[in-house]
Amino acid sequence: MLAGCASVPDVGPTAGRIAADQRSRNATGFTLTDVSPATLAELVPPPPSGQPLTALAADGHTDLIGPGDVLAVDVYEVGVSLFARSGAAAGTAGGFSPSAGATALTATVDAEGYVSLPYLGRIAAAGRTPAQVARAVEGAMAGLSQRPQATVAVRANAHNVAFVSGDVRQPGRQELGLPRVRLLDAVARAGGPTAAPDDALVRLTRGARSAEARLSDVAAGDAQDVALLPGDRVELVNRPRTFLVLGASDKVSQQPFGAARVTLAEALARTAGPSERVADPAAVFLFRWVPPAVPGGQPRPVAYRLNLKRADGYFLAQRAYLADRDLIYVAPARVNALGKVAAIVGQFFAPVAVARGVTR
Repeated sequence: MLAGCASVPDVGPTAGRIAADQRSRNATGFTLTDVSPATLAELVPPPPSGQPLTALAADGHTDLIGPGDVLAVDVYEVGVSLFARSGAAAGTAGGFSPSAGATALTATVDAEGYVSLPYLGRIAAAGRTPAQVARAVEGAMAGLSQRPQATVAVRANAHNVAFVSGDVRQPGRQELGLPRVRLLDAVARAGGPTAAPDDALVRLTRGARSAEARLSDVAAGDAQDVALLPGDRVELVNRPRTFLVLGASDKVSQQPFGAARVTLAEALARTAGPSERVADPAAVFLFRWVPPAVPGGQPRPVAYRLNLKRADGYFLAQRAYLADRDLIYVAPARVNALGKVAAIVGQFFAPVAVARGVTR
């Protein structure tokens, strides 16, 4: 009967079997350690992976003209007019001629950064503000018109734009203006994420550099909420974090985090905790691949053991935080195998007992 215990089906290894596997030369070479106040430092919320968004924070201009922009150039003239169809009107009191009218011109900035205007030729526009281009237009008209004045505005913006894509409700191109548009502003303009912020990963790409963070980790106006620059690309990726619960639990399942942080106690409560019938509450394990301490290193497997037969185990479970893809395993009690063998043996003798009772 004792030998038969090894072949009786079970939910997984007992606490003794796991300890024996750790002492042997197992394939993964995992480390077994007890959850204690000393090891809680290893079970803090994991830091964000990748380069933080703050690494891309930079000053810049969002009011400079660039190639592809369509400019509205309005020219105002008095006296002899260069652009107006009709001649100048008679003089008025004060020695000033009445305005000969305003001329509205439209020009597109070419690939080399210039605009071409009648009589004035090519005027450099890229890298300048609209006010600076207006002064350049007035300078080009010197000697051709009497006291010219010009205003320049960007009618169609092709340079000062950012792009928002991915798991948002309204992806597309967004114009940037003098009030700096921040990362969360752009996400809000795009209708917000299609998933919960805890499940959404926001990635900012600027040129050849890229950084990312959980959307729930970015607060409005903080250092992570960086101001956008022309050409920035914002992408939202739905990447929910999950954990697994296996073994002697009444709810073996894969569970989403559903929050920025989840403790071991909360995870056990979601899955009904150790089974009252078959579990060993002194043997709750958290299996984790711990990230390498240095870039390029290998992750190491660690099994953290929690004893819920002790009162302090419940305090420790409230301070131990899960990481993405963690596996919680509740070991079965050792007496389960003996009970199953006894039940199997009982099934053999039950018909005999029934027959004896009938014959009597």
